[in-house]
Amino acid sequence: MKSIVTGGAGFIGSHMVDALVGRGDEVHIIDNFSTGKREYVNSGAVLHEKDIRDFDSIAPIFHGVSKVFHLAALARVQPSIKDPCTSHDVNSKGTTNVLVAARDAGVGRLVYSASSSAYGNQDTLPLHEEMEARPMSPYALQKYTGELSCRLFSQIYGIETVSLRYFNVYGPRQTTEADGVYATVIGIFLGQRASGRAMTVVPDGTQSRDFTHVRDVVRANLFAAESPNVGKGEVINIGTGKTYAINEVAAVIGGPTVWVEPRLEPKRTLVDITKAKELLGWEPTVDFKEGIEELKKMCGIVLVVSV
Repeated sequence: MKSIVTGGAGFIGSHMVDALVGRGDEVHIIDNFSTGKREYVNSGAVLHEKDIRDFDSIAPIFHGVSKVFHLAALARVQPSIKDPCTSHDVNSKGTTNVLVAARDAGVGRLVYSASSSAYGNQDTLPLHEEMEARPMSPYALQKYTGELSCRLFSQIYGIETVSLRYFNVYGPRQTTEADGVYATVIGIFLGQRASGRAMTVVPDGTQSRDFTHVRDVVRANLFAAESPNVGKGEVINIGTGKTYAINEVAAVIGGPTVWVEPRLEPKRTLVDITKAKELLGWEPTVDFKEGIEELKKMCGIVLVVSV
């Protein structure tokens, strides 16, 4: 099977490539290394150093492709607030280019990496797919419109698509402080503790998140690419159904904390994964605390404090 992974040198994308190469696929990576890393590129894949904003350069790669996993994006909320135009070009225009290239090449199915940020702040929990989208940032809006584009392309052109809304993905190769504004909270905390510093917590640390291990996200993509129950632009939550306060995350990692300036973000996320179970036959397998312990060992953090 010939597959494309856009953003295949990134955090989630590189794990996706590893899984596809491992099962024997002919895998093509499209990445411009704006946030991806060359050391994450699987030597068994074909690398195309291209930008998804350049349709003419990426379109030929799609010929003869069976599955597309579209993970390329400028992720994170704060960068999109600072520079909404660039974020829009990559996340909106880039997604349209990928969809058109897949349509023109007759790709079998496209799995789109959507974002739980589309929910914004909701009045009730858990979050389910029938809720009204309430994006709170340009990034959240762009990822949400990507879902709508996927569904529209399925309706108009007949290309099979499915959108997976990820909830706070963590694991090996996650973004860290070195990635600046693109860093994730667990990556920041682990980097701070590995260097002996206090973890920086946004007051008052009671905001909570549903954290999902990258191995489970990869499994969800593989299931979505093959399931006979999807392909018409469905939106499906990919999370754990459990939520942890940031204070709890810091306690699991272990060590001192300090307050930093608050930022624009939802107060709490907790996901309903009923559709993932019913349509994909998927549910998470990695326990959060076990996942954190694995990362602590990788970072050389020996302090163990549990909650």
